[in-house]
Amino acid sequence: MLNPHVKTMQTSSILFDRNVYANISEDWFLESYWHDHQLVINEISGRGSVFVVRQEEETWVLRHYRRGGFMMQLTEDSYVWTGLERTRSFREWHLLHELYNRGLPVPCPVAAQVIRNGIFYQANIITRCIEHTRSWASMVISGQAKKSQWKGVGMTLRRFHDEGVNHADLNAHNILIDTFNRVFLVDFDRSSVVSDGSWKKTNIKRLLRSLRKLSLESGARFDEKGWKELLRGYNSGL
Repeated sequence: MLNPHVKTMQTSSILFDRNVYANISEDWFLESYWHDHQLVINEISGRGSVFVVRQEEETWVLRHYRRGGFMMQLTEDSYVWTGLERTRSFREWHLLHELYNRGLPVPCPVAAQVIRNGIFYQANIITRCIEHTRSWASMVISGQAKKSQWKGVGMTLRRFHDEGVNHADLNAHNILIDTFNRVFLVDFDRSSVVSDGSWKKTNIKRLLRSLRKLSLESGARFDEKGWKELLRGYNSGL
């Protein structure tokens, strides 16, 4: 049973499940801590960086929340404070716990941190790493995406949609495939569980734009047959 606990410290508030982790350290949200202890396994490029680190018997992913779009020109990583439970990291932590407990293929949340500074805050989140996976984006670019995998992505998206999960940033980079061809979704910042609606079509169109953009940027040919297979997998649940 979930036992959420908020640990209030001098500089931050940390949310975690006390039934799983007896205590959480502020140091674990610092990139420098993992580098100093030589526990960084991988660094994933993107808007800012995502670090894969080794914590005893587990592998974790540490992600710092960074701005995108127009707001990125005004501030790199600050958000307006409207209450602790409304912060980006706390909301994502709660959503991930709900989806993980439903049996959906998402990373298990470890802890969320909020650092308040007056009317602004910064945020971090730690999740367990889904090991032995590759991003869907890398597979599409390399031409290694198989027909069955395209279909599997479509079937997985349909599964999330049937559960009412609206992924706010559904793109090829946020879809992972493991060595058993299982499909996972990651990065649920600003995502939510909502009622049925047109957002499902919007989700699919967003993914299509992501794949076309990926093809243009990489020079890889857009796989029309693969996309049709994805839609076939998505519609197979009808």
